[in-house]
Amino acid sequence: MKKPYLIFIPVLLFTAAAFSQNVIRVQSCSNDYILKEVDSLKTIYSKDGFMLLKEASITMESEYEMPVIVPLNKGSWYQFVFIGDHTSKLYEVRMYDWDEKQVVYQKKMWGDVDGNIISYSYIPRFSEFHMMKPVQVNKEKKKNLCGYVMLFKKINDDNSLSGR
Repeated sequence: MKKPYLIFIPVLLFTAAAFSQNVIRVQSCSNDYILKEVDSLKTIYSKDGFMLLKEASITMESEYEMPVIVPLNKGSWYQFVFIGDHTSKLYEVRMYDWDEKQVVYQKKMWGDVDGNIISYSYIPRFSEFHMMKPVQVNKEKKKNLCGYVMLFKKINDDNSLSGR
């Protein structure tokens, strides 16, 4: 090959482009305070006829949303829970349907009762993916905030709303 730089330059540019992108990677975290709340909520919701479908601990950065995508079935009764770091001052969750229409918005402040926990029920009108976007604001720690998300589904047939 007389011109090896013709191969070297595109490879170098491709490598630089790949490493320059900011990629969100979900990383788990551990917080004993949050884990106690998780255990309590699992017990409460299971007694109310809900089954835990998905759960994850997530490392978050202050003021940045962490998208969580879940498939939901039409007419099923779901319970979503987000638990934020107890040192944060603001907690918000927005949920969007497949058409990117906001279907849920909740906000809590640090001083609220159970301020670091946002929980809401939702019954989808269509079977499709939905995106939940939790965010927390913390002035003391900008990075490595612990968060926890859970998705429950009502399994008790007596309270099923699938006929709606």
